[in-house]
Amino acid sequence: MGEACGINTYLGHHSHIGIMVDYWEKADGGMNFIADCSSLDGALDCLDRGAAAAYIQGETNDRLVREGKFDEIAAFIERVRKEDSPVGLGGHRIETIKACVEKGIEPDFWMKTIHHGNYWSRQAGEQECDNVYCRRPEETIAFMNSLKQPWIGFKTLAAGSIRPADGFRYAFEAGADFLCVGMYDFQVVDDVNICMDIIRSDIKRTRPWCFT
Repeated sequence: MGEACGINTYLGHHSHIGIMVDYWEKADGGMNFIADCSSLDGALDCLDRGAAAAYIQGETNDRLVREGKFDEIAAFIERVRKEDSPVGLGGHRIETIKACVEKGIEPDFWMKTIHHGNYWSRQAGEQECDNVYCRRPEETIAFMNSLKQPWIGFKTLAAGSIRPADGFRYAFEAGADFLCVGMYDFQVVDDVNICMDIIRSDIKRTRPWCFT
């Protein structure tokens, strides 16, 4: 269904590589796979079996930065690049992205959460209960707009709390070049149509589109 709607890439955990291989070999599938990785071994396995790209997932990279393991992050990038593959870095927190840039670590693409803070499950003054994925969107927008690499926005709907027409537009206008969107099968057609309508409209973004 995704292919029929024009989607050409699936982004998923590195453990999904077996499903993708079956899809490529048994269903003659043509969709690319970007591997969301918590380890270098997982990334190399995916690339060896046909993944188009790999990146360190947001939670893992957040932890590596907190622990000051920048050598491990840099080694991941260097090793994946030896496979002639694009390599990325993710982050739920903008501090993670900033720290990598400050250390001179530059991937081929970034993955960063992006959504506004005006939705039903996030109320001012109430305790955060795993319902906030981009804590400082304005700061995220300003910093990500200063980077030259393309970036993929994810958690754009705050785990289903924001309507697609609102979340997609916000993410594109924030500067994201691509969106990673979790969808049920019955949502694919509507979400693709909503996304295309937004792209064809007058998008108010200051960051030039960056696709390579």
